[in-house]
Amino acid sequence: MLSELIYVSRRSISCTDKDVEQILEASIRRNSKKGLTGVLLYSQTQFIQVLEGESDVILNLYDHIKKDKRHKNALLVSLKLIEKRYFPSWQMGSKKIGDNYEFLTQLNSQEKDVFQQLITGINTHNNTTDIVRKVFSA
Repeated sequence: MLSELIYVSRRSISCTDKDVEQILEASIRRNSKKGLTGVLLYSQTQFIQVLEGESDVILNLYDHIKKDKRHKNALLVSLKLIEKRYFPSWQMGSKKIGDNYEFLTQLNSQEKDVFQQLITGINTHNNTTDIVRKVFSA
């Protein structure tokens, strides 16, 4: 069943920009073979990732991701069935955001609050993917 998984994690101090490039390159190669799509938002201290694909495939990948030493404290924010992909053409899109980010998109104050909660791992909203999409498209 087509599913979406969103997690946040703390980027390890030892994780360099080159490491992030390697993560993205490997993700693009592997994800296309596994039918996965998604995006990775990252800063010097944080990762936010949306994965889309078959439930068993993304859960298996998430188990692997949690063991990666380039980040820590991976927290599952959302896992749900979806009817269609939000990022159908992205084997792994990416965007670097600043730790002290400013919103360049037109997020309303509630959406900004939800995004802030997402970053800290406190998220109870259903529109998380829409907000990540808006931030990603800025």
